[in-house]
Order: sequence, then structure tokens, then C-alpha cells
Amino acid sequence: MPEQAAAAPNPLTMLPMFLMVFVIFYFLVFQPQSKQRKEHEKMLKELKKFDEVVTSGGVFGVIMNVRPESITLKIDENVRIEVESSGIVRLVKPKGQAAAAQTGKA
Repeated sequence: MPEQAAAAPNPLTMLPMFLMVFVIFYFLVFQPQSKQRKEHEKMLKELKKFDEVVTSGGVFGVIMNVRPESITLKIDENVRIEVESSGIVRLVKPKGQAAAAQTGKA
């Protein structure tokens, strides 16, 4: 008796499963990451002088100058560094609170 060849599964039956995996992956990974990136870009656009921020290296500083390509941070008395604006990770204190903390009115 000749051996019967096993019937190959139809690739179209696997297509809905792959689509479902892609949809789940999109909603769990891509969408939240895109939302977080947009919020970070908005925060960078709204940075003002005297805002207290943290850099990607973990350095806390107060913004002294905002330029399109860089931001100057005051990290201590007479110590200023210039960082790329994308290096700012988060805003610690907005302008009003940071300025009040510097003058001792907090």
C-alpha cells in the first residue's frame, strides 16, 4: 500500500490568528509607547526658565536658558551645564514652584 501524504494545513486558516496577535501586540505595546512619546515631546516644548528638571543621566538642575538645540541647566552655584533637550527626562517642579524654592519662599 502506498503511503498517504499528510495533508498540509491551509495557510489561510492561520491568518486570523496572526492578525489577532498583531492587534493585541499593538494595543499592549505600540499605542502606550506612542502616547508616552507624545507626552514627552509636549513636556519638552513647554519647558521654561526656572523649571527644575532631571536629565537622562540623573542630574537635577534648574533651567537657565532654553534654545532650540540645547538647554542650559544650573546644577549648583556657579556651575552650569548645557544638555541636549532630548536629554531631559522629566519635569520636577514647574516654574513657579522652582523659583519660590530658590528664593526661600516655599
